[in-house]
Amino acid sequence: MIDDNCSDRYGQAVARTPDPRKREELLAAVVGYLEERGVNDLSLAPMAEALGTSKRMLLYYFGDRRSLLEQAMNAARPKASDIFADVDSPDGLERAALDLWHALTRGAQRRSVRLLLQTLSLATTDPDTYGAFAATATDLMLDPITEAFRGAGFTAKDSAVRATLIVSGLRGLCQDLLISGDRARVDAAARLVITAAVTPG
Repeated sequence: MIDDNCSDRYGQAVARTPDPRKREELLAAVVGYLEERGVNDLSLAPMAEALGTSKRMLLYYFGDRRSLLEQAMNAARPKASDIFADVDSPDGLERAALDLWHALTRGAQRRSVRLLLQTLSLATTDPDTYGAFAATATDLMLDPITEAFRGAGFTAKDSAVRATLIVSGLRGLCQDLLISGDRARVDAAARLVITAAVTPG
């Protein structure tokens, strides 16, 4: 973007450095918009109008449509790595998994679940556009949980399987909760999934 009020000593217009604070605020607004409106058929012009900015500003801060979507997905992803850090026992795994479930269904990461589920669904029908996003989102959930299982004494193969049960099981239950609203039933199912995943043997 060119700032008309900024020029060099020859009178030539020069590029303005992006404002990190403004970019962070705009990214949060973009994520909120996508969580409410969805990512399918994303168009920058209506988004810019809804956010009180311009398409030019979105392109300035985030690049093209694909880059904007990638950055929004990165910002909105559930943060499993923080929750499972320093876990070294089956009891610790159970507490961390329950904390993850709470974060996904009641806490700060609740809204990001909608965006994640949309992207995963779209990846099955439009893998060229959404496949890489979905794969990365899955890996960033799966990898730290797998490492936590290994730290708790499970084998590498068993850790990967058990982490998959937590990630895929809780993700499916998040979708069930969003559709049915039956919190008591889904919470009970989540506890069963977690118990099965962390119990040795």
